[in-house]
Amino acid sequence: MPPKTRARVSKRPAHSGEDDGGETAGVKRKASGKTKSSESPGSPQYCHWLMKSEPESRFENGIDVKFGIEDLKALPSQTGCWDGVRNYQARNFMRQMKEGQSAFFYHSNCKEPGIAGVMKIVKEAYVDHTQFDKKDVHFDATSKPDNPKWSMVDVQFQRMMQRFIPLSELKKYHLQHQAKGGPLKDMTLFTRARLSVQPLTSEEFDFVLSLEDKEPL
Repeated sequence: MPPKTRARVSKRPAHSGEDDGGETAGVKRKASGKTKSSESPGSPQYCHWLMKSEPESRFENGIDVKFGIEDLKALPSQTGCWDGVRNYQARNFMRQMKEGQSAFFYHSNCKEPGIAGVMKIVKEAYVDHTQFDKKDVHFDATSKPDNPKWSMVDVQFQRMMQRFIPLSELKKYHLQHQAKGGPLKDMTLFTRARLSVQPLTSEEFDFVLSLEDKEPL
């Protein structure tokens, strides 16, 4: 990727029919910030996640927002902060994340979208400083330092998938499971495709991992 002071990524959907409705997000080197309370009373609790990022170059306000799993892997300690999320439900899901939980790194808005690898949550939700940076593509003039709107978490690369799991294959299983029953029948990737940060049940997460050892559908 071109040299720059910050590595950014936009959490936009793939061209295969997903639509994040203009939501953007980013990953960059670890930044300081205070931990923020992440749970809402009565909200479902999840322990696995799917987080979208763009692996191919796309310029926004002169900044290349490309950031694939290889870019995360190349960072110091293979760790970065997942910033720039500007959708309230996606933000709320990040505020539920707990240190040590696993997430799929999903390549979005590219020729072949899908799940590229696994990462781990290594720091729970804290204030996303990009919302206050006027030079940042994720600047939000309506957010105030004494009442910040947006949060981010830190993630660490764990491993590549043994084989890339494309969206097209996941959709086939989703349709099969809708018709006959199965763990992917209600997968958020298809029921709430616009979200760049999505929860996964343990059954969904384990089923996707099981596909590594199977021939492509």
